[in-house]
Amino acid sequence: MLTSLLNNLTYGAIFVLMLLESTVIPVPSELVIAPAAYHSAAGNMHVWLVILFGTLGADIGATINYIAGYYLGRPIIYKFANSRVGHLCLLNQEKVERSEKYFNDHGMVATITGRLIPGIRHLISIPAGLAKMKYWQFILYTTLGAGVWNCILAALGWYLHSFVPEEQLEDKILEYGEYIKFVILLLVGIAFVYFLTKWYINRRRKIREGQNPDE
Repeated sequence: MLTSLLNNLTYGAIFVLMLLESTVIPVPSELVIAPAAYHSAAGNMHVWLVILFGTLGADIGATINYIAGYYLGRPIIYKFANSRVGHLCLLNQEKVERSEKYFNDHGMVATITGRLIPGIRHLISIPAGLAKMKYWQFILYTTLGAGVWNCILAALGWYLHSFVPEEQLEDKILEYGEYIKFVILLLVGIAFVYFLTKWYINRRRKIREGQNPDE
């Protein structure tokens, strides 16, 4: 599968595949951006254009999910998630609820960090739409999050080109991808603990000073 993809990969294909990946179609971004960057290291593509078209595709796909959440509402979204088509897309109500919880717990910044987290990345746009988040904020944060993720994958593909033969590329991308996911989840967890601790310290300080801690 990956060999065929590498032999036929274009900027247009990258755009379309990343658009699909950002909706509910189960297209793994690791097997789009990283192979394209692998090709770039061989001089067949330009890595910055790979990142650009991948990010633009992610923006359009995320916008589709945002519009669905904004205009269709939770009952229809859940009905689709529980349908046969939804299950074919590896979707279910539990996954949508998990993405909603993440968005509600972390606010608008979840649109950035959520793009980096497996299982939430392609769904985080739905709760943004359900919450009626302003579109300009949504697309800005989505572009930042998707751009960072695509840069990470591009760096992986470029790095693998230096020592991995093409026939082993898919296995190595999936192997290193697991390491990347672990590191990202660890960093997100550390950031969450840091901001929670900072919020708690500020709240306690305001209480000691006789201020309203919720202001």
